[in-house]
Amino acid sequence: MRAHEAGALHGDIGNRGPAWLRAPADVNALVPQLWPRNTRRDDDGGLTVAGLAVRDIAAEFGSPVYVLDEDDLRSRCRDFRAAFPAEDVYYAGKAFLCRAVVRMIAEEGMFLDVCSGGELAVALAGGMSPERIGFHGNNKSVAELSRALEVGVGRIIVDSFAEIERLTELARERGLRPRVLIRVTVGVEAHTHEFIATAHEDQKFGFSLAGGAAIAAALRILDEDVLELRGLHSHIGSQIFDTSGFEVSARRVLALQAQIRDARGVELPELDLGGGFGIAYTTQDDPAPPDDLAKRLRKIVDAECAAERLAVPHLSIEPGRAIVGPAVFTLYEVGTVKDVDGIRTYVSVDGGMSDNIRTALYDAWYSATLASRASAAEPMLARVVGKHCESGDIVVKDEFLPADVQPGDLVAVPGTGAYCRSMASNYNHIPRPPVVAVRDGRARLIVRRETEEDLLALDVG
Repeated sequence: MRAHEAGALHGDIGNRGPAWLRAPADVNALVPQLWPRNTRRDDDGGLTVAGLAVRDIAAEFGSPVYVLDEDDLRSRCRDFRAAFPAEDVYYAGKAFLCRAVVRMIAEEGMFLDVCSGGELAVALAGGMSPERIGFHGNNKSVAELSRALEVGVGRIIVDSFAEIERLTELARERGLRPRVLIRVTVGVEAHTHEFIATAHEDQKFGFSLAGGAAIAAALRILDEDVLELRGLHSHIGSQIFDTSGFEVSARRVLALQAQIRDARGVELPELDLGGGFGIAYTTQDDPAPPDDLAKRLRKIVDAECAAERLAVPHLSIEPGRAIVGPAVFTLYEVGTVKDVDGIRTYVSVDGGMSDNIRTALYDAWYSATLASRASAAEPMLARVVGKHCESGDIVVKDEFLPADVQPGDLVAVPGTGAYCRSMASNYNHIPRPPVVAVRDGRARLIVRRETEEDLLALDVG
C-alpha cells in the first residue's frame, strides 16, 4: 500500500477516512504522479511551477486561481501523439477549452472534439482547422449542424435518427456530403462513476447495438447516400483504468462493422474507440502510460479484425481528461480553520463547489498540500471546504495538512485541469476564477477572472 503524499506508512485513522489514507512521514512531500511535471518545492518549502513561486502567482492574480503548466500540457500531447503515431488523437474540448489551449494543442498536432456550438466557436477562434474537429452531442440543433456544415467540420458523430434526418436534409439543401461516424451504445459496463459511464444501455447517448438501432442507422445512411459514413464510434466512459472494457467494446463494434459489410458490401474505413483514460487524483490511482495503452488497444483491434476478417480501420482515440487534467492545479487561500469538537478540522478556502463541483457531483476524491511554505508541525487530518452556503461544499474530503495551517496560507489541489473550470458556476454569485499559464518562470493570463460587473452585465431587469 502507498502512503498519501509520502512514502512511509504509519497511524491508522480508523473510521475518519478511507482505509488507504495514512498520515505521511513528511507532510511537505509531493507525490510526482499527482502534480504537473514542473512542480517543485523551493528552499523555503513553497510550491513552484515551471520555476515560478505560487506565492508570486497569488500576489499577481489573486486566488482562487487555476494554474496551468504549459510544458506539461504540451508534453502530454506529445506523449499521446508518439504512442499513437498512425492514429488521430482528439483532445476533449469539454474537459477545458479556451483559445490559448486550442492554439497549444493545434501546435502539438492534436485533433479536437467538441459537443456544442459554443465549443465549436472557441475551437475556430483558437485557430483549430475545422477538418481536425469532431462534433459530438446527443441533441445537436439545426443551428449547430448548419454551422458545422458551413465551416467544414471533419467528422460529425451522429447520435439519433432525428439527427440523421436533420443532417441529411441540411446537407442535401447545401449540396454537401459531410463525413459522419455513428455513435454505438455497445452495452459495456465501464468501471467508473455511473454518471460518467456512457456505453451501458440505459443512458442517452448513441444507437443501441443490442436493440438493432445501430445497424438500422448505418443502413439508412448508406442507402440514402447523402452523408458519407466513415465509420463507427464507441465511448464507454471516463476516468477508466482497466482496458478490459475496450476489448469487449471493440469486439462488439467490429462485429457490427462485419454486419454492415455483409449487408451492403461496404467496409467502413474508420473506427473511434473513444478513451476516457483515467488520471491520478490520489495515490491509489495508477494510470497506464500512453505507450501501454497504445499496445493494448492495437492488440485488441488487430485480434478482433482478424476474427471478423476485416481490414484494420484507421483508428481514433479520445484520451479525455488524461491530457489537461494533470497539467493544472488550483491555488486557494485559507480563510478559517475550525476544529469541531475533536470530530474533524475544517480548513475553509476562498473557493469551493463553484470552481470544483466534482467532489459534490461525482463523490470525487482529491489531494491537497500546503503550498506557501514548509511546516515542521505534525500532520493533521483535515477536510478542505469552500465558502459556499452548502454543507456539501467540499473540495477535498480527507487530507493530512500540517497542524499549524492558518488563515492566509495557500493550499494547492492538483488534478483540476479537467471539468473544473469548464463546469464552474456562479453559485452564491461568486465570480469564476482565472486561468494562468506558466512557462519558463513566467505567468500569463489566458482566461481572466470574472468580476461583479460581469455578473451584473447579464442582469437586465
